[in-house]
Amino acid sequence: MTAPSTPCALLVTGGAGFIGANFIHSFLAANPGCRVVNLDLLTYAGNLENLKGIEGNPSYRFVRGNIGDAALVANLLKEESIDAVVHFAAESHVDRSISGPEIFIRTNVLGTQVLLEESRKHWQSEARPGFRYLQVSTDEVYGSLGATGFFTEETPLAANSPYSASKAGADLLVRAYHETYGMPVLTTRCSNNYGPYQFPEKLIPLLIHNIVARKPLPVYGDGQNVRDWLHVRDHAEAIEQVLKRGEPGQVFNIGGNNEWKNIDIVNLVCDLLDERLGRADGENRGLITFVKDRPGHDRRYAIDAAKIRAVLGWEPSYTFERGIAETIDWYLANQEWVADVTSGAYRDYYSSQYGERV
Repeated sequence: MTAPSTPCALLVTGGAGFIGANFIHSFLAANPGCRVVNLDLLTYAGNLENLKGIEGNPSYRFVRGNIGDAALVANLLKEESIDAVVHFAAESHVDRSISGPEIFIRTNVLGTQVLLEESRKHWQSEARPGFRYLQVSTDEVYGSLGATGFFTEETPLAANSPYSASKAGADLLVRAYHETYGMPVLTTRCSNNYGPYQFPEKLIPLLIHNIVARKPLPVYGDGQNVRDWLHVRDHAEAIEQVLKRGEPGQVFNIGGNNEWKNIDIVNLVCDLLDERLGRADGENRGLITFVKDRPGHDRRYAIDAAKIRAVLGWEPSYTFERGIAETIDWYLANQEWVADVTSGAYRDYYSSQYGERV
């Protein structure tokens, strides 16, 4: 049983999405006796199939709703006696933010402000000294790195896309609620996640999905953009540690110390799937198609996670070799899930995003 001082009644927003669902699975498994209320609007990337296996758990409740609905948020906080909010809910795909930035501002900025305000009222009116609000953010708020260097928690925010600008705006609101009201907030900023349940608009599941279907593999620009890759289960564990033991007002970077050029990731996934699908060596690489680069495409991200290691003792447990192999095997074993989430609206989006480029 979790110690009484540890947050044990959580409101998780966006818990039907990729990272949120993995966090809920991880938290409930590690904290018997604790409760999770999952508030999710179930937009295109939210999928209750991500939470199969816990629907009947008496410690779990799903509520379909919008973080911008102040009355709903206030009621949930009070009736469930919430002592921590973990805020994942966000529009999160850079390409979508370029073609339609409005929803990113509404959800990521205005929605976060509503959630913060109702959380502040709950924290103050219910006199909850152990209450915590954790903002799950991204390294993209820092902008782009050159060939060397790393993002630290002190790196100035320099967002370059509508998506990252909306997340930076939300992060600054979180900071303001701490500085202005003394609200016990925490912020985490992670590098690129991968693993099970990721919607296949993102690089790794998109590659797997297209290779299985023998479709072109769109690679932006020259493919030399660099990202630091973090397994989603390591990310979930880090968030839990920050929630339980982080000092309010602090920011923690969470990274995998695992930099890869996009084209090298593409080649690796191609080669691993050649083996798994019984195809000739190099066959899948023949599907690679370089397409016009994304506007404002940041060249390199790299996280310095020294603070979370030193302060909380967190280290990633997954090697990339293990993580990417398990991820590929999960998608191959869950083709029905893939088919469900790639139907309808996703096919329309994919066609509009990549059709002319491919």
